[in-house]
Amino acid sequence: MAHISAESVVLETTVAEQSAAVSPAVPIPVQKVKGKKRFIQSLQRMSSSPSLTKMGRTHSSGYRIGGKASASCISLSSGTSSYGSYGNSLASELSAGYSTAPSSAMNTPGIPFPSFDDKARSRNLSSVPIPDFRTTTRITEEEDYFSIPVQKPVQKQRSSFNFWKDLPSELAMEILSYLEPREVVRCSAVSKQWHNKCFDGQLWSILDTSDFYRDIPANALINIVTSAGPFVRDLNLRGCVQLREKWHSQGLSEACRNLENFSLEGCRIEKTAIHCFLLQNPRLVYINLSGLAAATNSAMKVIADNCPKLEHLNVSWCNNVDTRGLRKVVEACPDLRDLRAGEVHGWDDIDFMQILFERNSLERLILMNCDSLNDESLTVLMEGQDSEMDYLTGRRIVPARKLKHLDLTRCRGISHKGLETCVDRLPDMEGLQLNKCHSITDDVLTSMLNGMPKLTHLDLEELTELSNTVLQSLANAPCAKALRHISISYCENLGDVGMLPVLKNCTNLESLDMDNTRVSDLSLAEAAAMVRARATRITQPKQRPAVGLRLAAYDCQNVTWTGIREVLWRNAEVFRKIVKPTQITSSGSDESSVSSGPPQPQTVRTYPTEIIQLKCFYNYQPTVEEHTKRVLRADFAAATRLERKWAEFMIAQEEAGASGAGARRRRRRAREAQMMHADEEDGGVNGGGAGVGGGRRRRARSGGCTVM
Repeated sequence: MAHISAESVVLETTVAEQSAAVSPAVPIPVQKVKGKKRFIQSLQRMSSSPSLTKMGRTHSSGYRIGGKASASCISLSSGTSSYGSYGNSLASELSAGYSTAPSSAMNTPGIPFPSFDDKARSRNLSSVPIPDFRTTTRITEEEDYFSIPVQKPVQKQRSSFNFWKDLPSELAMEILSYLEPREVVRCSAVSKQWHNKCFDGQLWSILDTSDFYRDIPANALINIVTSAGPFVRDLNLRGCVQLREKWHSQGLSEACRNLENFSLEGCRIEKTAIHCFLLQNPRLVYINLSGLAAATNSAMKVIADNCPKLEHLNVSWCNNVDTRGLRKVVEACPDLRDLRAGEVHGWDDIDFMQILFERNSLERLILMNCDSLNDESLTVLMEGQDSEMDYLTGRRIVPARKLKHLDLTRCRGISHKGLETCVDRLPDMEGLQLNKCHSITDDVLTSMLNGMPKLTHLDLEELTELSNTVLQSLANAPCAKALRHISISYCENLGDVGMLPVLKNCTNLESLDMDNTRVSDLSLAEAAAMVRARATRITQPKQRPAVGLRLAAYDCQNVTWTGIREVLWRNAEVFRKIVKPTQITSSGSDESSVSSGPPQPQTVRTYPTEIIQLKCFYNYQPTVEEHTKRVLRADFAAATRLERKWAEFMIAQEEAGASGAGARRRRRRAREAQMMHADEEDGGVNGGGAGVGGGRRRRARSGGCTVM
């Protein structure tokens, strides 16, 4: 049988179509085409085949075998053709590799094909190019499963975790609140996110620059105040001189509008800036303008008009403020309780004193260095004008004053006559300062102390007219147990006669200044005994004691090294106490388990919990300070050793100064004791130095070979 190729089939189909299109009566010659035109006609004929519409394929598309383009091969049989089996088998075998298009002419008549056997069918298929099935993903029976590459799952890229960015703002503020202000400013330079959180207003509700004003630049301080302005409640700009020219340029004075406590002490600020701060903060309770030359009576008027809730006002050393401005504040602020007006003029104004007397709301009055204060104005402050008179006592009947602290330091215009009006007028007094009021006598001060049962602080420096009678009366006064601080420095007439009763009765003292007085070693020993008696003893050797009494004894001619040694010995004293333990028996039923015999006493060491911090002569002070350091770190053995060697040195030094035989030997012993004490004081090797000069001082003194 002749070989039937695909080209012959396509040619016969084309000829049949042309013959069917014309009338059979008029034969039309068919011109054969070759080459490219013939190939195009074949494709057109394939696209119009009715079998394509049944398959539901898209337009025919080419495929590549060996890098060359190839035409699509499809079945050309119609539904009524006797060659249907060939078409179906060919479509099933080649459908995976052939792309077809829907038919463009559904009414094209079918083309009859000559019948041929199976062998011819196989020969025809041999001439048809077979598509490449390697691109398919379908697994057949002939394929190996393990030869298919494994597709890895696509992993989503994890977003980067920013701890500081994802941290809640509340936690970030809580973390930053533990840092110092200077550290927060340094952290703001890390990044923009850190900068925003470091300058968040919630972190700066209390802004106190008194501790770090020297370390923070002006721009950083302005940034803090302006960013945290609405949140700031307490603003302390004490000493911030770097803001001298930036109060208005940076909007600093307009930033804060909710201040309650405000301090500009020591700042260089203009008058308008002060007024701006005061006008924009009507809820101010505390105002400190101490030492500002720009603070004037006009500022007092602004306070009176805009700050009705004011309770504390400090205008000390404001030379441009006087009682005329303070009068407006007192009249407009009924809650004013604390007035500090040191070196303010005009306290001889009787009308102003009458207003203070009628208000009777002040609890603290600071009038240091007010020379304008005299006996008459002080009398009006305490008793008022035209008050009812008690003819039996000769004193006016007025209610008691609410003053708790009164400072009349260096008020040279007052005398004992003005202070007599204070007797029994100040029952709530807790702090009284009468330093350098030279005209005060014993009788007036004694009467005043008897009427102050709550007194805790008493300053009587440079009162040359006082005697030991005042101290004796103070020891028996109602405030003896309440006293915490006493200062009698430069009271040259006071000595042990008055100080010993005070130390015996005032057992709660925490501070005692008695430099430049006539006290002796007895007062130091009594102070050490007082602290020893009131302090509790513990058995834990490593527990550090606390400072119970601060004692100053500078330039006291009667104080020697013996009294200082007594204080040092008491500070490091370790008691050995014998304790009788209770009889301990076991809970078992066996008689042998029961302890036989009486309980044996035990020796327990006890250690102090309070010590004295002593200030004395400059040549003794290094040893005292070193001894105090050792005691405060609970190194009682080293402290005792230092005290013993220092005492040996002082004794040897006194013996060396004596005349008589053996003077050279005594001086040599004094030098050796001095070297031992110096080594111990410097913390020499081997527990304070073994031998003469065994510490660092000896090594420093020992040089090379000495040429004789």
